[in-house]
Amino acid sequence: MPPRKINLVEAADQKISKVFDPHIAGDVNDSQAKVAKFGATFDWHAHEHEDEAFLVLRGRIAIDFRDGPVELGEGDFIVVPRGVEHRPRSLTAEPVVLMFEPATTLNTGNAKSDLTVADLKRL
Repeated sequence: MPPRKINLVEAADQKISKVFDPHIAGDVNDSQAKVAKFGATFDWHAHEHEDEAFLVLRGRIAIDFRDGPVELGEGDFIVVPRGVEHRPRSLTAEPVVLMFEPATTLNTGNAKSDLTVADLKRL
């Protein structure tokens, strides 16, 4: 049987009901592709041991850094290096974003809060 194909935007619309609730799209070796809808503002945080990649699939987002924001639109990609403090936020209603990171990466990194999701669902 061939691997399962997923349309990430359609799957996000069907299965993700809350913002900042990452869902696993697939496993790639020791990493995972995760999809989330973004909301107004996430927590400031850093990932001490992991780089984190973001690809905007729909809408627009900003990732705030202590020295200024970076805005991303559909198709834009950025890698946040390990240890760099950042805060994602939406610029449009519920943008859909693909994140690629080690499977052990906690979404809030070193900042535990109500937005921390330790038990991720799958698309």
